[in-house]
Amino acid sequence: MSLRRFATPPAPAPAPGTVPSAAAPPGEAAGEVCELCADPLGDRHGHLVDREDRRIMCACRPCSLLFAPDKGQRLRMIPERYRHDPGFALTEEDWIFPVRTAFFFRNSALGRMVALYPSPAGATESELPLDALERIMAAGPAAAHLEPDVEALLVDRESGAYLVPIDACYRLVGLVRLHWKGFDGGTEARDRIDAFFAGLRERADE
Repeated sequence: MSLRRFATPPAPAPAPGTVPSAAAPPGEAAGEVCELCADPLGDRHGHLVDREDRRIMCACRPCSLLFAPDKGQRLRMIPERYRHDPGFALTEEDWIFPVRTAFFFRNSALGRMVALYPSPAGATESELPLDALERIMAAGPAAAHLEPDVEALLVDRESGAYLVPIDACYRLVGLVRLHWKGFDGGTEARDRIDAFFAGLRERADE
């Protein structure tokens, strides 16, 4: 298995991992502005993905809507769709990650699915064998409906699989980087990860 660091986009929140509810849109610092038009941002606003450099940008609602329809544009609006599949199950053979969570999305710039997992060093890419990746994606029916670049299948071995906006995955990465201690992460990190997934389940029920 080949592992390498994957460039982690800057988190939309001013300090990764400090958002009280990890499943909710991140709060913004007072006076923060849209990265496209420089208008002031409110607590709830849109986010965009730069498909080429994987950077996540904050955008006011009018600007973010400009990038919703055309999938060929460099910038894509991140949707706010959350789904939970508690019955998602994998064999130990297919789960080769050293942690309990991993996420999968289609990177259109690379033309393939990408598998990553949160680590104290950031988001780490795992080059899964194609057959293992296909089994993982087939085990989660929601994966068939993922929007490229902007949505991911986020798998938690303890609570199932989630279809989430891609920025939710990077909030989890930021949380792990900020709170992980020692070999097993420590009680605080585990509690925060559990709270993160509880927040996702609440969002999925909306």
